[in-house]
Amino acid sequence: MKEFDLAVIGAGINGAGIARDAAMRGISVVVLEQNDLCSGTSAVSSRLIHGGLRYLEHFEIPLVYESLHERRYLRQIAAHLVKPLRITIPIYESAKRGPLLIRLGMIVYDILSMGKRMPGHDMLDADELLEAAPGLRREGLCAGARYYDAQVTFAERLVLENLLAARAAGASIRTYCRARKIGVKAGCIDEILFEDTITGEQGSLTASVVVNAAGPWVDQVLGIAADNPKQLIGGTKGSHIVVGRFEGAPVDAFYIEAEADARPLFIIPWNDQLLIGTTDIRYKDSLQEVRASRAEVDYLLAETNRVFPSARLAVGDIHYAYAGIRPLPHRVKGPESAISRKHVIKKNKAIAKGLISVVGGKLTTYRHLAEQTVDRVGKMLQRRTAPCRSFDTPLPGGWGFDAAKDELQSLAILSEQGLERLLSIYGGRATQIVELCRRKPALNRCIDAEQTVLAAEVVFGIRDEMARTLSDLVYRRLMLGLNADQGRRHYNKIAAIAAAELAWDERRMTDELNALQQYSDSFRVVE
Repeated sequence: MKEFDLAVIGAGINGAGIARDAAMRGISVVVLEQNDLCSGTSAVSSRLIHGGLRYLEHFEIPLVYESLHERRYLRQIAAHLVKPLRITIPIYESAKRGPLLIRLGMIVYDILSMGKRMPGHDMLDADELLEAAPGLRREGLCAGARYYDAQVTFAERLVLENLLAARAAGASIRTYCRARKIGVKAGCIDEILFEDTITGEQGSLTASVVVNAAGPWVDQVLGIAADNPKQLIGGTKGSHIVVGRFEGAPVDAFYIEAEADARPLFIIPWNDQLLIGTTDIRYKDSLQEVRASRAEVDYLLAETNRVFPSARLAVGDIHYAYAGIRPLPHRVKGPESAISRKHVIKKNKAIAKGLISVVGGKLTTYRHLAEQTVDRVGKMLQRRTAPCRSFDTPLPGGWGFDAAKDELQSLAILSEQGLERLLSIYGGRATQIVELCRRKPALNRCIDAEQTVLAAEVVFGIRDEMARTLSDLVYRRLMLGLNADQGRRHYNKIAAIAAAELAWDERRMTDELNALQQYSDSFRVVE
């Protein structure tokens, strides 16, 4: 197809959610993404599906209400990806936020999340808190609070499943496809020129409406439609570090107040490691290869060591670090923390009728953002669309979980750890991997001694999940790149399977391995 009702530029969580909702409502959709799916901001968050407790400080009560109810929907449609997470807040005598304020916030949080399926909060005294977390700093500890939110271990898979659902409903998904020019004729969207960034091939298509969901690149996309467009994005940089479990490490996630600047930080059990972050710094530099600075790394280490003294973390203990830019509204004045996290769906009428830009947004609220955006798209198309069903329609892996577990067990080659791994990544779609193993017996084997990774997953990622490079497979399909060793011991085996499937010659396979190695190295923190 070359003619579409809607072109979505950007395949992060917002673009993926919009594509899914629109396609499910009968709108013809094409998605253009300059890199692989979920290769920007969506992959570098704290991986929480949460109500945004700290937003209460800025009286953004509607945003908290929206987030808490979207959390409930995501637990229903993606139960294999979104899991409950218990979070503890230690309260120290020197803290900016005392027990009374925290308790008040907890009460409001519970009220706003009426109808949730998770327990309410409870307050703890110092002794109760130390019993639950013996590694916590004792000096000055006066109380604590404990509540529940949720975590999406692999945000990449959440984005992917939205795109798979969009494709199943008729959408065309084109990764590594950069929009070069958005033509405007008589004040309306005309032809969109694009280029495949791997092959160099160029092409064009038409769309009645364009949704610019490019995240931090929103202003750059507007720049291919008009000269000197008004700046919409005023991004802030957020960095995280990933470490192994240390002495006295908490079992629960911890939400602490930084001593240096009173900013809230998370220390979260994640993927058999600990995820620590985040920072919040205004950012104006290049959007290519955004990385955590040494100052940010030292800040995160110092605050963790302060609250958990026995950790004694140093740079050498960091497995890797990642950073990204929040695509927040452009604001010149005020602290970064005061910039609203509420999304804005802006019609760019001054550039062209039919052009919409999405500014901001949270991982938690992507589904509602998509619903609101598609409502506007329907009006712009002057068409009565089907009602939104994204809130109660499971994502592709969100059903058939028990059957998938039985099918995986029938292979009789996976360890218990491997069984859990595949179900946590693919959910009910793991049944399709079993079918591939049966059709292609050569793929019915594990590539690791621990019996956790199937050879069939590599081919499945290419045939069914749109992977085109080794980095796609390792970091955004098999999810091995997020392990402590970044999956490095598996690179050669995965490359050999991918090369056979994609007919790569020796030179192409070597280039892919080198690119993957460089990509992995870029996340390492040098002492």
